Amino acid sequence: MVTKFMTESAPNTKMSARDVKVFYGEKQAINGVSIDIDMDNVVAFIGPSGCGKSTFLRTLNRMNDTIASARVEGDITLDGENIYSSKMDVVQLRARVGMVFQKPNPFPKSIYDNVAYGPRIHGLAPNKAELDQIVENSLVRAGLWNEVKDRLTESGTALSGGQQQRLCIARAIAVDPEVILMDEPCSALDPIATAKIEELIHELRGRYAIVIVTHNMQQAARVSQKTAFFHLGNMVEYGDTSDIFTNPREERTRDYITGRYG
Repeated sequence: MVTKFMTESAPNTKMSARDVKVFYGEKQAINGVSIDIDMDNVVAFIGPSGCGKSTFLRTLNRMNDTIASARVEGDITLDGENIYSSKMDVVQLRARVGMVFQKPNPFPKSIYDNVAYGPRIHGLAPNKAELDQIVENSLVRAGLWNEVKDRLTESGTALSGGQQQRLCIARAIAVDPEVILMDEPCSALDPIATAKIEELIHELRGRYAIVIVTHNMQQAARVSQKTAFFHLGNMVEYGDTSDIFTNPREERTRDYITGRYG
């Protein structure tokens, strides 16, 4: 049985998905997922490897467009606007819905130019002084400014793994997005760097709608207020994180949480 979910969006909903299906050629990877994402709660997607959580995450800023065989059905809206409409500018969409990947991927440019890249191509800073301010503000929000303020001309790839991931978060927020998607952002990091990213997620909550895919259930419990459990392409259960972990409604959720499979 697949649990049925909401049909009307809550007033503070930022993104809304209704009956979303994803196909790779003939193979169906996502089976009719419906979910609301708001500004007040960090949403975590959990589930075993290959369950569809990252595939669904990529539908939220049309990253699946880059895969020739991928096809998305259903409705996904950002502030009520269909993101798969032919009128939607995908470049602008990805500025509004930023993404941080599993492996830190700074550009082979200076720390400054990594953060300045987006504001430059989107014309967000009319002069150098304003661009400098955007770079500084983004690095401050990403918790990196004090570590790099005297090294802005050095290559972003020279930073540690955890610093590189925070640089990628600074790069994402430099274009003033509304939503930040994080696809297992800590899986390549050590525990200290992971703690800094988790602390950063807490600080960014409320300023951006945040969705995080994680294979680490303890991390989901620490950073999120809402959790969705995915299994075999289905979203089995979605609710308050505390309820999902302590009192899940679905047997499959309970079995996963208690380690019977995964």
